[in-house]
Amino acid sequence: MTIRSKIRTAVMWVLGIFVCLFIGFFYAFIPRFLVGIITKPNFHFHDLNDQKTPKDFGIEYQPVEFDSTDGVRLEGWYVPAGSGENPSSIHARGTIVFCHGLNRSRVEMLPEAVFAHNLGYNGVLFDFRHQGQSGGAIATVGYQERHDVEGAVQFALTQKKASRPVIVWGVSMGAAAALMAASESPDVAAVISDSTFLNFRELIRHHYWLFLSFTRQRWWWFPQLPAFPLADEVTYCTASRGNFKVSDFDLEKAVRNINPRPILFVAVEGDQRMPPWYAQTLYADSNSPEKALLIVGGSRHGEAFRLATNQYEQAVTQFLNRVTSASSAASPGR
Repeated sequence: MTIRSKIRTAVMWVLGIFVCLFIGFFYAFIPRFLVGIITKPNFHFHDLNDQKTPKDFGIEYQPVEFDSTDGVRLEGWYVPAGSGENPSSIHARGTIVFCHGLNRSRVEMLPEAVFAHNLGYNGVLFDFRHQGQSGGAIATVGYQERHDVEGAVQFALTQKKASRPVIVWGVSMGAAAALMAASESPDVAAVISDSTFLNFRELIRHHYWLFLSFTRQRWWWFPQLPAFPLADEVTYCTASRGNFKVSDFDLEKAVRNINPRPILFVAVEGDQRMPPWYAQTLYADSNSPEKALLIVGGSRHGEAFRLATNQYEQAVTQFLNRVTSASSAASPGR
């Protein structure tokens, strides 16, 4: 073998090794890394209300523990309606279960809970599984978390004898869990769904393109990789680790199962992660005469309540008035 042939062979071996490493990195390491971020988050987004409790807002509350319907121990707060030393839980206008987003904790929903308390509603705030102070091995972006929501609803009704109607108010992942739970539980009278997605497959594929766009803005040399098979790997590996079928995690299907119960859909106009057409599509799936849609200005995901507080509070007040009135008409003896 000539020297030139040896050099050519060596170059081919180097190129072959490089290609194998490239494929392994992008189609083995990156999917595994992304699945880990989704299911095993080990960080917490900073919140202005970190370390605060309802007491910091002048509201009495009770630290509570309860189990999800699949046996995960959850930590939270119960905020009875009324004020003073003996707040009333039974004679409230209703009960609202608050559901935070991914990599957050119950404190994310404190401003909403304070607002609802002032309207006369009981509140249940809790940390989802594998978030905050709750137990649980993994997160699933809302699918298994539906059991956490159902556990919170049962806790309020059975242990606290809380007033109906029960409304579930969630943001992002919390909204997905709220819709999934309401589709299974007739105890949920209505849902406030803020900034959620359509289905799990769309969620991963959309965020894949956002991730790729962001990466290429930072590093121009990063390859323009197609969604297949990387996004599909992340989708199915996450579902496998979370013990669910991709086709079962469908919020459009959940909304149709919730019908004709009312839902208030909320979105932020410039939200790139959960664009407003998601909320508009889910709104179209609902056939409730009391459904509502609110799109506020801004661009920050999951921050509609902070970005347009007065507009948001007005929409929620009107929505809750209709829900409570409908519940009272349906159960005049309650």
